Amino acid sequence: MKKTPLYERHVALGAAMTEFGGWTMPVQYTGVIDEHKNTRTRAGLFDVCHMGEIDVEGPQALELLQRVMSRNLSGQRVGEMKLSAITNERGGIIDDVTVYRRGREHYMVVTNAATQEGDMAWLLKAKEDFGIAGAVLTDRTDTVGKVDIQGPLAEKILSEIAEGDLPGLRFYHAMETRVGGMNALVSRSGYTGEDGFEVYAQAGRIGEIWDLLMHIGEPYGLKPAGLGARDTLRLEAGMMLFGHEMGETVTPFEVPYGWITDLDKEFIGRAALKKQKEEGVRRKLIGFELVDRGIARQGYSVLAAGEKIGEVTSGTFSPTLGKAIGLAFVPVRFKDPGTEIGIEIRGRRVRARVVALPFYRRRKTGGQ
Repeated sequence: MKKTPLYERHVALGAAMTEFGGWTMPVQYTGVIDEHKNTRTRAGLFDVCHMGEIDVEGPQALELLQRVMSRNLSGQRVGEMKLSAITNERGGIIDDVTVYRRGREHYMVVTNAATQEGDMAWLLKAKEDFGIAGAVLTDRTDTVGKVDIQGPLAEKILSEIAEGDLPGLRFYHAMETRVGGMNALVSRSGYTGEDGFEVYAQAGRIGEIWDLLMHIGEPYGLKPAGLGARDTLRLEAGMMLFGHEMGETVTPFEVPYGWITDLDKEFIGRAALKKQKEEGVRRKLIGFELVDRGIARQGYSVLAAGEKIGEVTSGTFSPTLGKAIGLAFVPVRFKDPGTEIGIEIRGRRVRARVVALPFYRRRKTGGQ
């Protein structure tokens, strides 16, 4: 099991640790609900060093990415980041990634932890299959560290140790800067539904940035937050998790990723996805809330008229909304908000209804 550069700090803070994507990660410190609410109202600090980073450089870097990404990156400017899917020949999602353009011929692809090795192999194969000699791939996962600071006070806290115009940084944009005197890439982005920033630096220095943020952030109420709160926060925001809502048998049009799928360019999986869009999908990912008491979990059956029609992909109790919520795949005729469905929980049928996503939306100001 791999350990992040911040492992000893988590242990010292008394974190409960768990396995995730091949890494030993903190699941909680003071408690999931406490960390969740603190991130929504103040700020939370997350260890995200388990994510993968792959540099794609050279005169044909964009050409390679265009072949493997569902999204058209031709108009991406230096300093912009784009969400995209990597799809297989059948249009299934191999991974959902963020692509940073760091220079004219320099891109960084950020992958999920469990899919990083497979993504690297897929990119290398595409480079060979398409004869793209002018693109160089470098796995930076072990040399890059990453922490996320999320919440309404994130900007104030990070601004105390980050150089440059942090308040002017727009959402899904990044800047090369210095944080605590250390070279870093900072983007205004995250996985919580709150304003916040993702900070990339050398793996050997990321601990110093963590310590600085913890110290500077203490008067603001900053607290470390684990994977438990990260999951409940992303679920409230209607954000998907690979291995739950996404996988190689799920296409971008079955989940809310149609907007990052550009069929006007050639890429692996385009033909299958073009056909699916023309014919229409048979199932859709929906959000639901429980009417009766209970918590829906991944794998629970979704019911209608006493018959199983789908399956829950994620479920939790929402600390912000005070109700049980979840995501599930259902036939398209059940996708509309207000539709009554049932969830089978421990052998009993619990009433639920389809609701619009996201469950929670923050008020946006400034660069957000």
